Amino acid sequence: MGDNKDKVQAKKKILLVEDEADLCKFMKLRFEREGFAVVVANDGIEGFNKAKQEKPDIVILDLMLPSLPGEEVCKKIRRDAFISVTPIIMLTAKGTDVDKVIGKVIGADLYIIKPFDGDKLIEEIRKLTGEK
Repeated sequence: MGDNKDKVQAKKKILLVEDEADLCKFMKLRFEREGFAVVVANDGIEGFNKAKQEKPDIVILDLMLPSLPGEEVCKKIRRDAFISVTPIIMLTAKGTDVDKVIGKVIGADLYIIKPFDGDKLIEEIRKLTGEK
C-alpha cells in the first residue's frame, strides 16, 4: 500500500506551552487560522510530556510556568534525543538583555517579549518550521 501522506502537505504542529488561559486561547485560534495544528499545555511538566508524545514541529514556550519553569522545559527538550532539534521560541514578559542571553544559552532558537506582534510571531514560526 502506497503512502500518499508525503504528497499532501501536512499541517505543521505547534506545541503551545502557556499558563495564561486567555492568551493561550487567543494564540491557539490565531495559529489555527494560519493553518497550523495546535497542541496546548498549561504547565511545564505537561509541556515537556506533550513535546515527547506529540513531536511538534515547533514549541512556543512561556518562561514563567507552574510545576516546571520554561527554562527547565527548554533544557529537558534539548537533552532528549528524540526532540532535541525541535525549534523553540521563548515567549516571556522578561525582556532584559540578560534574560535574552540566558534564553540562547539554554537552547531557545528565538526569544520574543510580551506583548508581541502576532504577525511577526507567525512569520518567525514559518521561518523556523521551513514554511515560506
